[in-house]
Amino acid sequence: MKHPVALNLLVYGPEMNQHVLSELSFIAQTGYQGVEIPIFDTDVNKWPVWKEEADRLGLTLFACGIAGPEQNLISPDPKVRAAGLAYIKAATDIAALLGSPYLSGPIHSALGVFTGQAATEQEITWAVEGMREAADYAASKNITICLEYLNRFESYLVSCAEELYTLVKRIDHPNVRIMFDTFHANIEEKNTSEAMKQIADLTPHVQISESTRGILGEGQVNIPEFLNTLSDLNYAGWIVVESFGTKLSAAHIWRKMFTNERELIEKSYRHLMSLS
Repeated sequence: MKHPVALNLLVYGPEMNQHVLSELSFIAQTGYQGVEIPIFDTDVNKWPVWKEEADRLGLTLFACGIAGPEQNLISPDPKVRAAGLAYIKAATDIAALLGSPYLSGPIHSALGVFTGQAATEQEITWAVEGMREAADYAASKNITICLEYLNRFESYLVSCAEELYTLVKRIDHPNVRIMFDTFHANIEEKNTSEAMKQIADLTPHVQISESTRGILGEGQVNIPEFLNTLSDLNYAGWIVVESFGTKLSAAHIWRKMFTNERELIEKSYRHLMSLS
């Protein structure tokens, strides 16, 4: 594999507990060179042990975040917008503590919150203003925020590569870039690889996720074509394997796609290596 490969730990569910921490050794033994950690708990005292264990195992750490309804940067309630900004700043502090270069994810607006219509100019303005302030803070910590678009069933501010690219251009801050996720692209784009080409100049971070959210190679995402596209684009970043199971209720996955996390971790890694 040309690119270093990391695993997003949401495959274990949203709670980053002692069990997940103990699994880092298995992840490293499998061959992954890094892990992407979801930051929901913003108590900084929780995270030094994760940094210590990752350093011991030689794993690079990445941080990601998801904004909930009470952390919505485009809410009409200024208190909710302020809470959204506070969450991003707190997650940025933890990203810096972990040594992550990025804080990535759909933090431009809230997951699962809809108004029943397209984003308004006011909502876009709130997102731009909030992200600029968040980016100023991230810059002080040497962190780049990599925004992610979700599909139409999860978010409405941006739901395709073109919309997110336009938003990031409007934010116009060197510490705001894009993270591309093949799961959402598989739903929203006419061609996943072509979408990546359109935003490549602003995309330093990529997640590969199957159409099923399960084991790589067992869905409909054309991973070989996508990897070839990354090569053609001279993409120099990491590939993050992102898969979810029934432990992540927010993903609305009610049928098992794999026996256990270790099966998914091993098979997904082997599939990527077979495409090298």
